[in-house]
Amino acid sequence: MRETLRFPLIATFIFMAVNLSASACTNLLVTKGASADGSVMITYTCDGEFHPHLGYEPATDFPPGDSLLIEDWRGNVHGYIRQVEHTYAVVNMINEHQLAISETTFDGREELQNKEGMLGYWDLIYLALQRAKTAREAIKVMTDLVAEYGYRSTGESISIADPDEAWILEIIGPGEGGEGAIWVAVRIPDGYISCHANKARIGEFPTDDPDNCIYSDNVESFAIEKGYYDPDSGEPFLFNETYCPSTPKNHRWADGRVWSIFRRAAPLMNFSPDYYRAVPGAEAYPLWIKPDKKLSLADVFSLMRDHFEGTEWDMTKGVDAGPYGVPYRWRPLNWKVVDAQGDSVEYTWERAVSTQQTGFTFVSQSRSWLPNPIGGVTWYGLDDTWYTCYTPLYCGINAIPHSYTVGSLQEFSWESAWWVFNFVSNFSYLKYSYMIEDIQKVQSEIEGEYMALQPAVENTALELYKSDPDLMTKYLTDYCVTHAEMLVDKWRALGEHLITKYNDGYVKDSTGHPQDRGYPESWLRAVLRENPDKFRLPETDTTKAESRLVD
Repeated sequence: MRETLRFPLIATFIFMAVNLSASACTNLLVTKGASADGSVMITYTCDGEFHPHLGYEPATDFPPGDSLLIEDWRGNVHGYIRQVEHTYAVVNMINEHQLAISETTFDGREELQNKEGMLGYWDLIYLALQRAKTAREAIKVMTDLVAEYGYRSTGESISIADPDEAWILEIIGPGEGGEGAIWVAVRIPDGYISCHANKARIGEFPTDDPDNCIYSDNVESFAIEKGYYDPDSGEPFLFNETYCPSTPKNHRWADGRVWSIFRRAAPLMNFSPDYYRAVPGAEAYPLWIKPDKKLSLADVFSLMRDHFEGTEWDMTKGVDAGPYGVPYRWRPLNWKVVDAQGDSVEYTWERAVSTQQTGFTFVSQSRSWLPNPIGGVTWYGLDDTWYTCYTPLYCGINAIPHSYTVGSLQEFSWESAWWVFNFVSNFSYLKYSYMIEDIQKVQSEIEGEYMALQPAVENTALELYKSDPDLMTKYLTDYCVTHAEMLVDKWRALGEHLITKYNDGYVKDSTGHPQDRGYPESWLRAVLRENPDKFRLPETDTTKAESRLVD
């Protein structure tokens, strides 16, 4: 019997995301010693213009000698690999052993992509979730697979978490016709956090500390052979600069998000924006830092919500934000304008953690003091992190909410949770500074309720786990599915409330009467700077008198 590797969880959507959105995806990793409750947490924004379907895959047994067909989302067949005799249950991107995985694509040196390799990074993630119990096992599964079957993606940074550890694996191909892959994996020290956002982050690494760092045999020799690194230069070997050299664009789009997260998690460290702004000689941001205080789940949600608010590059400010401070810039990110001398000058918008292109996002918790079905939870959200409302999905459930599994990019549907969230966010762009307050009020109430309920839900589940594990599974499944669907109902009602309250540019007051709410004076002044006389009314004796009365 030959099984086919399907992608009900992630593969189609991740593949589409990274091919449709420049500089997509952001990950934050929080070790147990850096979290307020001892959780190991990782996050994910899967960014791109696509409609995700949440997936669940049950644990499955296979006969000895079975094989697995590898094909991509287009149906192109890449070959067969050996199937294992037992695969683990997976909910979204966390498995039944609390192993969670996320990623960002750094591309790196384009000439190193080997399109003849069998396995893409999405294959590796999915196979590791099915076959591994720990982060270390997941790294071995992925690197053993590429050694045997080849790697066909561009450069990837992969976050891996279990109840005790958090690791980053960075991997890139050997080029056309090459074998295996080049990679390095490092453990984030306990008590620290790390993040990455579409640029390789592992620089110099220890070669004699296998408990904390493992790497392919060819990681340095391959670079020397290709001329990427000269061992006689006196410079240390840096994986990131060797395989993903810094450029003005990846500084701005990738390092900016690292700076954003680090500056808010550790404000006492006063991280400079210079490296993100590509100032010559600026010091690179470290791979990991110690946060000023241990991070709660709510803190992590907050760190994944940002448009550089409160900084010089606050995306809610300026004429580019429009009259109502919309912190989004429509693609493409980079653009050119011919200056007064006739030269074409390239510019770029900021790339924040929160972006309208996010398809889905999650924050995972892996907790060593709880049984696996209860300890592992994915807080899952659809659309932009700024607008989404995270809902809990325990790794011990055996069904998922219907509204998160239906819909397509081609047709709007109130049945699809993704479309419900997108309706609310997209409508709010019309009068953002007003509507965001209504949205975040509901968001805060629901997430706060979930977090307040979490201890009681888990205590009940723990008692059931001891007496009747099957009933525990039913209890957690019912809780997750019911509350996720209730959330969608509330978000649908929120959308209907917004279009009623803000119809035709008015803002209805508490009695339901529409009120004029014109443009902010700062924006009107920007309009007048461009057209000082276009909108001016002719001055008459009557208007002079009115002006005196106003004065």
